[in-house]
Amino acid sequence: MNRNTTLYAVSLVLLSGSCKNATTEKQTEATITKETPAVVFENKGHELVYNMVEKVGDYQKLRVKKDVIYTYTYKTPDNKIDISTEKYIFDGELSYGRYKRHERTLPELEGIMEQGYDGTKYWIKVDGTEILDEAAIKRVKFTRPTNFYWFAMFQKLGDPGVNYEYLGHKKIRDTGFDIVKISFDSENGRPTDIYQLYINTETGLVDQFLFTVADFGVIETPLLMQIEYEQIDGFLIPTKRKYKKSTWDANVSDAPWTQVNWTDIRFDNNLKKEDFVK
Repeated sequence: MNRNTTLYAVSLVLLSGSCKNATTEKQTEATITKETPAVVFENKGHELVYNMVEKVGDYQKLRVKKDVIYTYTYKTPDNKIDISTEKYIFDGELSYGRYKRHERTLPELEGIMEQGYDGTKYWIKVDGTEILDEAAIKRVKFTRPTNFYWFAMFQKLGDPGVNYEYLGHKKIRDTGFDIVKISFDSENGRPTDIYQLYINTETGLVDQFLFTVADFGVIETPLLMQIEYEQIDGFLIPTKRKYKKSTWDANVSDAPWTQVNWTDIRFDNNLKKEDFVK
């Protein structure tokens, strides 16, 4: 092989490698673009909520963590207390709670209460014995998804079927807020919950929000939830909460608050689906 032939062959190899690299780079760029499409905001409310979720940590970040275990403490104004160990798997929204105290949730069932949702079925046990009472199971069907939703609420505000409406700006005690109404597509015409988020204009975080509980008939008169955040494992988590009845202008009475705290939060515990089966 003469010198010119050799140079030609080398040129072909380099050109081929360059083309392959260029093709690979284009494929990688296309893959990234496909995986992270540009967000098209429906309105200002949608944009505010999206930016808030990016600050606290979105649902994809939760999926990476796979699961969570934490202690849930709920105290009513009349001193009824629930204390449960909560476990969730984010993919499939599996939910489990083990109550060592349940003075508010099914207090008539004495003993250690376990509730679960395994992705298909809801179940309840007390001291290891399965409870088949329909009223008790109905309460589990409310409590399991509700507890999961409260934990992942901000992340789930990006789900399909969520509607956003910007209601304007308001100042409360020298703090400015953008108010965004959240509603949900209805199934079979059933009433759905309504939220009004008060997004702090300085931090971009939700300091408080109004909400209804359609399943319990709390529709006309909302509740006001105030929250405090804690930095945990790359997330801003609203671990301290309190709520009571309010008006749609976020005015509350001097009545005592219901207190809700999340403590001992641990992600990525290698939970299995079998852990949620009765």
